[in-house]
Amino acid sequence: MSPFAPQNSSSPESAGNEITRKLAHYIVSAQSADLSAPVRKEAARTLLNWVGCTVGGSRHETVGVAVSALAPFSGPAQASILGRHERFDIMNAALINGISSHVLDYDDTHTRNIVHPAGPVISAILALSEHRPVSGRDFVTALVVGVDVECRIGNAVYPKHYDVGWHITGTAGVFGAAAASGRLLGLSEQQMLWAIGLAATQPVGLQEMFGSMTKSFHPGRAAQNGLTAAILASKGFTSSEQSLEAKYGWVNAVSTAHDYSYITNRLGQAFEISNNTYKPFACGVVMHPTIDGCMQLRNEHKLTADAIDHIELKVHPLVVQLTSKKSPQTGLEGKFSIYHAASVAIVEGAGGVDQFSDRAVRDRAVASLRDRVTTAVDSSLHEDQVRIVVTMKNGSHHEKFIEHAVGSLEHPMSDKDLETKFAGLATGVLSPDRQRKLMNVCWNVESLPQASAIASAAVA
Repeated sequence: MSPFAPQNSSSPESAGNEITRKLAHYIVSAQSADLSAPVRKEAARTLLNWVGCTVGGSRHETVGVAVSALAPFSGPAQASILGRHERFDIMNAALINGISSHVLDYDDTHTRNIVHPAGPVISAILALSEHRPVSGRDFVTALVVGVDVECRIGNAVYPKHYDVGWHITGTAGVFGAAAASGRLLGLSEQQMLWAIGLAATQPVGLQEMFGSMTKSFHPGRAAQNGLTAAILASKGFTSSEQSLEAKYGWVNAVSTAHDYSYITNRLGQAFEISNNTYKPFACGVVMHPTIDGCMQLRNEHKLTADAIDHIELKVHPLVVQLTSKKSPQTGLEGKFSIYHAASVAIVEGAGGVDQFSDRAVRDRAVASLRDRVTTAVDSSLHEDQVRIVVTMKNGSHHEKFIEHAVGSLEHPMSDKDLETKFAGLATGVLSPDRQRKLMNVCWNVESLPQASAIASAAVA
């Protein structure tokens, strides 16, 4: 069982004793001075990675469809669409930027609950910062608090919430967007209670949508819904004051087990953004160990697809649950095919955006080897582990065990790695000079007089 598996408890806290109120109090009372230098640095890394992914995703067909569909109905041109020239009202800008940030499946991932934290939170508060003055320092504090809230709530219901089919980035992300937006709007504790309630009544995201355009809609809608919740609450729009813990509240409605201590323990002392990770591969994080291992085997033994008889993967059950598409037909479907991940890593020795494109999933060599990949569930393995056995046509075998993949907390991407990733994503959208300027803006976000400078530096 996962060490983070929630358990029901009969203690007053686990029974849900004013969990929503405790969270609201924390959100409105947290101070910038409470954030250590490492926490603030991780916020800058989270921002840099999100901006790169959003700019990189801005030209994807999914974003183009969304912009075309919503442009006739958008209100005043209040906020930017990163990587593009269009400007939408803040609600629709939050939605589109959230879609753009996630469409490549290259965004950040929380280690404990596989929430993609930045998408809902930054998409909301960046749009808001273009509509009203927000300092870089306040932006960072809102970002950290928003990530903390969504991830703590996610921790409380993971994995049972995920096991019944919810996409936790959308369902928990709305709380992060509401909390972060509410801070910037200066909500009182009472208003924040209402904002949390408004967020709780708007869960979005089904795993059934994985492999389609709609998966990236989830963080976008979470951003939009959370921002809406905070704005409504700021004007006195009321809601339940026990929206998380009530018998018919969010936690009991969306999960079969929970542990409220994940929400309240060390609240304001330990920050979940410290458990954020950044993807070196453009696909679901549960496939990263397989890509890492297959690339290592390819390089160590000079493997070629035509010399391989078959590949066996032993994986955690969640890998099969999420990535079992045997014959993907589109790049989006390829992001949820462990078979494609193993094959393309051997054939092309990479796992970037191009390896999860329509071109890659239809490549004959990739498709041929993909058909010779098999999986077996091994419940003794953790989600970030894999055992790989490559059997060659000459009868020889090559094996690899990955305990922690590159990009994990144990093997994190460096600042330089993040900049290289950023440049790769922004190439073709922004010039090298503008890429460098935008990266500098992200690294120095706390010193910005106006956080809207992020958006100004990121438009095409």
